[in-house]
Amino acid sequence: MPKASVTRLIERDKKTLIKFVLDIEKYPEFIPFCIDSKVYEKEEVEDCIKIIADLTIGKKPFTDTYKSDVKYDKKNDHIHVTNIDGPLNYLENNWRFVEKDNFTEVHFDVDFEIKNKFLNIIMSKSFQYGLDKIADAFQKRAESL
Repeated sequence: MPKASVTRLIERDKKTLIKFVLDIEKYPEFIPFCIDSKVYEKEEVEDCIKIIADLTIGKKPFTDTYKSDVKYDKKNDHIHVTNIDGPLNYLENNWRFVEKDNFTEVHFDVDFEIKNKFLNIIMSKSFQYGLDKIADAFQKRAESL
């Protein structure tokens, strides 16, 4: 089961970064191996934003789409993502944002299991590297906003 985490200090305010992370439809513009994204539902209630979205990842012809449930807790500035459908047995990732002077410390952790056991073993070996590449892409894009 691949599990990894990354922390980045980004020269942007917390609210801008949260809005940026929740803009899922823009992910294919800058995230490595993210081919497509689609938001099906977006609902804002008192202290929470709930999003149901698909991400298509991979490199053609090897692509797959998974559906996730994204919840943003406004009180705690926390985004929690779980898997609904697709090639994963489960997915859990968390984004936390802590403002520090003119920067925001962004903590991202992910834990998932792919249904295909062979792919799961391969991903376990290189996942931290892949997550670092994704974090680099997020940081570069966020700092260019």
